Amino acid sequence: MPGLEFATLREQVAALQAKTISATELLELSIARIEKFDDKVNAVVVRDFERARAAAKQADAALARGELAPLLGVPVAVKESFNMAGLPTTWGFPDAAGWQPAEDAPLVTRVKAAGGVIVGKTNVPRALHDWQSYNDIYGTTSNPWDLTRSPGGSSGGSSAALAAGYVALALGSDIGGSLRVPAHFCGIYAHKPSRTLLPGRGNTPPRTPALPAPQDLPVVGPMTRSAADLTLATLLLAGPDEVEAVAYQLALRPPRSTEFGNFRVLVIDSHPLLPTSAVVRAGFDRIAQGLEKAGATVARSSELLPDLALTAKTYLTLLISQFAADTDVDTYQALRTAMADIPDDDTLETVMRRAFLAGHGDWIRADRVRIDLTDKWRRLFTEFDVVLTPVTPTPAFPHDHSDLDTRTIDIDGTTYPYNYHLIWASIATLIGLPATAAPIGRTPEGLPFGMQIIGPYLEDHTTLQFAELIEQEFGGFTPPPGFE
Repeated sequence: MPGLEFATLREQVAALQAKTISATELLELSIARIEKFDDKVNAVVVRDFERARAAAKQADAALARGELAPLLGVPVAVKESFNMAGLPTTWGFPDAAGWQPAEDAPLVTRVKAAGGVIVGKTNVPRALHDWQSYNDIYGTTSNPWDLTRSPGGSSGGSSAALAAGYVALALGSDIGGSLRVPAHFCGIYAHKPSRTLLPGRGNTPPRTPALPAPQDLPVVGPMTRSAADLTLATLLLAGPDEVEAVAYQLALRPPRSTEFGNFRVLVIDSHPLLPTSAVVRAGFDRIAQGLEKAGATVARSSELLPDLALTAKTYLTLLISQFAADTDVDTYQALRTAMADIPDDDTLETVMRRAFLAGHGDWIRADRVRIDLTDKWRRLFTEFDVVLTPVTPTPAFPHDHSDLDTRTIDIDGTTYPYNYHLIWASIATLIGLPATAAPIGRTPEGLPFGMQIIGPYLEDHTTLQFAELIEQEFGGFTPPPGFE
């Protein structure tokens, strides 16, 4: 049925329930777009079309019986890093090619239980450690807005699949902006939930036991083309892991407000460790002025704002511990060797090198700093409801597969270390705050860019509601040229 390629998730559900299209027809529309465009985009790298066709047929039978389910018959894409029985999980590691887990990750189970029809798995960078999505197994994923540029990473295959009109819902994960950066680069929506809100079990490296464990930095979450869809998907997928649900249940607070007039907003578009590009700053100025006109209380600075430089450095210490845990031994040893010559300064690069050589005592000290920063953010959110910041300093950058240690990012003609992409992501990730990524504009060259809406811990409803208001007031996703 023409016109449903870029329909919202809710519109697709409504069309299925109204029987203006069947689940089989909607799936074939999704498959046709993948077959038409994915030779150049390369987003859906593991295709599961035959099982999807069987699932769509079952969905049609359920719809004919009058059954209802939140995603019944809707095509969905899953990030390659999620375990899914019958399909490989490699994380881009060549020696894991072909390895298959025995069972689905809980988020995959929840999608299926809600009636979602999974069309396949989307591309990732090796070890999920890049803001690009390429590896030696599946090749390179390109941004539908400009095929010479990155769609983001590590959930770049999911963001590209959404922007290209393959599906209306995709799953991703985030530890260093891996949901938010792809959303920002591709002009879509993504929600990095509060830590522990969604179960991360099964989003684990190949051959790793998929056991429930305390979540520190990484989270899993949904990606969509509309803010309201993002709320729907987050609430559908949220809740404790089934193995822990014997003791816990979900009871989220409602949003702090449902209209701009009652929102207290802090807009921060500059960081002490790196500049923000002029085009992104102009977008924030436009949003800040628009929010004031819409009745929101807007501030551009606050003495309550925790130390952003300290936040970034503390985050990097903890992040690299996680990185070491997820990286194969040879890669980790090579990185330790490369970082062993530590200069005597306090730059971000030095912090990263020290973190690679750190012991458990260093982790404990960093965690104590995190506790203090957590308290400061709690105090800030007594005066503000949301904090708006960039996701990265620039829109999508060109593909760059050079050595990771020598890559740079260009910000208005000046180069900075490539890993500085982590800086804005660190704010929400360090202490587990919810952060909703939403598109807010396009560059003169036509590239989309967005912002992250950061809110109080476990008040995910607030950031999601604010994103919905932003979409209603300022607009949201539009299809890339050539994919309409």
